[in-house]
Formats: sequence, structure tokens, C-alpha cells
Amino acid sequence: MTQHRYLFLLIATQIMLSQRNNFHVPDSLRNKNFEYLDDKIYSYKGDSSKAAVYMYTFLYKAKKEQNYKEIVNGYQNILHESPEKQRLVYADSMILAAEKSGMNSLLGSAYLSKGIVYYSRKELHEALDNYIEANKYISKTSDQYLKFKVKYNIAIIKSYLGYYDEAIALLTECVDHFKNEGSRPYLNSLHALGLSYNKIGNYGKCTQTNLLGISESERLENNDMVPYFIHSEAVNQFFKEDYNDVIKNLKSVADQIKKNEDFASESISCFYIGKSYWKLKKYEDAVSYFLKVDQIYKSHGYIRPDLREAYELLIKYYKTQNNLDSQLYCIEQLLLADNYLNETYKYLVSKLHKEYDTNELIFEKEQIQQQFIKEKKQGYVFTGLAIALLLLSSFLTFNHFRNRRLYKKNFDQLMLQLNTGKAPKDKFRSSGDNLTDINPETVSYIIKQLEKFENEKKFLQKDLTISKLAVMFNSNQTYVSRIIRHYSGKAFKDYINDLKIEHIIALLHNNKKIRKYNNLALAEEAGFSSKQLFAQLFKAKTGMPTAYFIEQLKTESL
Repeated sequence: MTQHRYLFLLIATQIMLSQRNNFHVPDSLRNKNFEYLDDKIYSYKGDSSKAAVYMYTFLYKAKKEQNYKEIVNGYQNILHESPEKQRLVYADSMILAAEKSGMNSLLGSAYLSKGIVYYSRKELHEALDNYIEANKYISKTSDQYLKFKVKYNIAIIKSYLGYYDEAIALLTECVDHFKNEGSRPYLNSLHALGLSYNKIGNYGKCTQTNLLGISESERLENNDMVPYFIHSEAVNQFFKEDYNDVIKNLKSVADQIKKNEDFASESISCFYIGKSYWKLKKYEDAVSYFLKVDQIYKSHGYIRPDLREAYELLIKYYKTQNNLDSQLYCIEQLLLADNYLNETYKYLVSKLHKEYDTNELIFEKEQIQQQFIKEKKQGYVFTGLAIALLLLSSFLTFNHFRNRRLYKKNFDQLMLQLNTGKAPKDKFRSSGDNLTDINPETVSYIIKQLEKFENEKKFLQKDLTISKLAVMFNSNQTYVSRIIRHYSGKAFKDYINDLKIEHIIALLHNNKKIRKYNNLALAEEAGFSSKQLFAQLFKAKTGMPTAYFIEQLKTESL
């Protein structure tokens, strides 16, 4: 914590105590309006000791006038300049004032601020709870700034969970919206977008976004985010195998990130510096940085899926040193980290889908319904709808018979394959990815594990991720993912989904009882998260819906 923050806390405490005996506004500020005070607070941004008197004058004036909007703004000003441990107190005060106002925009903004405080502490459960609560209120307003602010924060959670394509879609919208709204939200959105591009392996797009972020920071005269774009690009360079540049660039921004008390980015820096040293075979240097990842995990509870590899490499190193105590410690830490990651993942996925994605669909449905009601008041719509329905009916009829012919053709081909034992098996085959950097024994071991995994039908587990599979194989997810892609020609999700669908096809073909199952029951049997996903993948694999396949099987068995 900086010296200014300590001084601010001292001044703030004195002023809060003095409020009990009627806080005295300095004569020079007695007749100043909120705009003047807000400008002063902004001018002293980062200098809490100088900003304190203006912030508390602002809050005192708002309370005296019972102006709940400005009371919320007053507490928000203080929150931004407060030490981390004090911020939740001011966030709760914002919520109390917003509740008295009864304004959806204020309530949404207050809950959003509280969620952001929790996210800065990397308490993701609580952060998501407050984002969703904020969205309940903000969705009822026309405040586009707040709506996109919620989108941005939800996108960050989606990215953490590995839903990178969904995160990219949301962040692209945020970049477009915030470009003309304010420098920091715009730059934050660019930074998060670049990180997501890196996660899907689009390293060129990541570099392009980071360079744009740096140039836009300079154009907007906002240099606070420059170290973070450099940090993002340094991590991106790791995947381009520019290990010396990774080390140099991450070290160049280390002091600024530490000054910002950003332990998450500091942990990421240490991990990728460590991995770069490891790649350069400087193992002792690597270990010193991996231990810093562990220190941050112990002191702040911060870990994420990619950082867990630090413990795997530490265990590997200590084995070579025959250091049993350190091996045991790292194994215990890795187990703790995996348990935390699994529990956090389950909670966030469930909460996100049930309370955000579903609410967004309901909101979209209501918007469409309102649009229909409006259009029904206009006479010409009826004629247009009648014509459209006629055309649609004709199209659907034509499409139905065309699809039935196509389904029958696909069914006959599939039955021929099944009955003659020539059903295409997705045997492992090379896809061109060079695996020379992976130990052949490791490759052979993982292939045997995959064969065992398929034979024992463990692919039927629900919510199976590459991270879980790697733990199951006692390997790391990068190796497992690359070997699957190399020998099956598929990404992990496609590989698992194909195994599930092939299992259901075989069951339906050989077991008449299974043919009584509906899509929901079949989805459960195969371990899919929803019947919609199952139905979509079944049709993509077989070229026909499940119902048609079952119908034809029943017809042929008569």
C-alpha cells in the first residue's frame, strides 16, 4: 500500500469521526457545486491526501441535500481512492444509498462497483453474484454505458472459464461502444480482447490488438494501461517461442504492476518468466519464479488453470534433486489448487448460465414480444405477415420433403456401415502438428491412456475438460491437447463429442430399449450438458435428427 493511501486512511478516519459532531466544510468550499468538487477530485486522482477534503465535502453536501444520486457518487469517489480493505465498506454504503433512491440505474451501478471490488480481490464467486444482481437492475434502464460495463465484466468471467469465443464477441461489442465513451473502458476492453485472442491461439490478432492498445493509449494521453499491453504481448511472445523477449519485457513492467498492487498480473508475469527460463534450460532461475507464483497463491489465494503448471514443473525439478520434502509440498499445493479451480469452475458456470445467459434470452424474448405488439397496431403488418406465412409454409413443406429424402439416404449409408462393421472409426492419425518437442515416451504414454479412456468409456462423464483429462492422465493439458489434435485430427471438444455420439449410435442400433429414450434421456446417457447440444451434434454427425434415426430403426425392425 502506498504512503498516500495510508495518509488518506488517517484523514478519512478523522473526518468520519468528526461527522458525528457535524463535519465542518472549509469556508472556501462552502458554496461550491458538485461539478466543481468532482473536477477537483479528478485533478487529484492518485493523490488521496489532497483529494480527501474535496471527497468528504462532496459527500457531506450530498447527504445534507438528501441527493441520493450524488451520495452514491460520493461514496464511489472515496472507494476509488481507498485502501483495498476499506473498499467493500464504501461499496455497501453505495448500495444502501441507492436502495433509498429506488432508481434502477443507481442500484445497478452500486452492485456493479461491489462486483468489481470483489474481482480485484479475485473473489470470483462474489464478483459474479454482484454482476448478475447489477444486471437485474441495469437491464430495466436505457443506460447503455452501464449495460456495456456489465457486458465487459461478464466477458472477463467467460474468458476465465474458457468460453473465449463468447468473450471475444462481447468484448468486440464493448470496444466498438466504448471507443467514443471514455478512454479507460475502451482501453480495458482492448486489453481483455487481446488476452482472449491469445487464448484461442490467434497470436497475430493478439499482437495487432496490443499494438493498437499502445497507440490508442498514446493518442488518448492515458498511459496507465501501456504496461498491461506490454505485459499481454510478452505473454503472447511466449507462444511464439521468443523466450528472451518474454523475460525482458515482463521484467520491464514488473515495478509498475507491483506498484499497482496487481497480484494477479504479477503472478502471471512470474509464471511466464519461469516457463521461459525453463524452455531455455535455466532451471534454477525458473524455479525461483515458480516459487513466487506459489507465494502469491498462499498470500492472495490467486491461481488459474494455466498457472497450475508451475507446480507440475516444480515437482519435476525437485525429483531431479531428490528433494522429497519439496516434492511433497508442491504435490499438496497442486491438489489444493486443483480443488479450488474445480469448485470455482462449477459454481461460476452454473451461475453464469442460469442467471445471466438465461436472463439475457428472456430479455431478448420480451423485446421481440414488445416489437410484435407494436407492429400489430399497424394494419399493413397483417398483410405482410400473411404473405410471409404462406411463403414460409411453402418453403417448409418443400424443405421437409427434401430433408426426408436426404435423411433416408444418410440413414441407408449409416446402416450399411453399421451392419457390415465398416462404420468409420476415428482412429488416431497424424494431422501435421510437429510433436518433436514432446518426449516420445510421453506421447506413447498418453496414447495408451487415451485408448484406455475410450475402452472404459470415461468420455461419458459430464463437464469433461482438457484440464480434468490432463489430471486424469497425470500429464499437462498442453501435451494432451496437442497429442489428441495430432493423432485424431480434432480439437479436444470435437474429439470428446464424436466419441459420445458414436456411443449413442451404437446403443440405438443394438438396444431396442434405448430407442424409447427422448433427447433429454439420450443426452444424459452420453454425458452432454443439454439436450439441445446433443441434438445439434447428433444431426451434424449423422446427417439426420435423432427422432428420424430412431423412427427408421423401429420401422426396419418390424
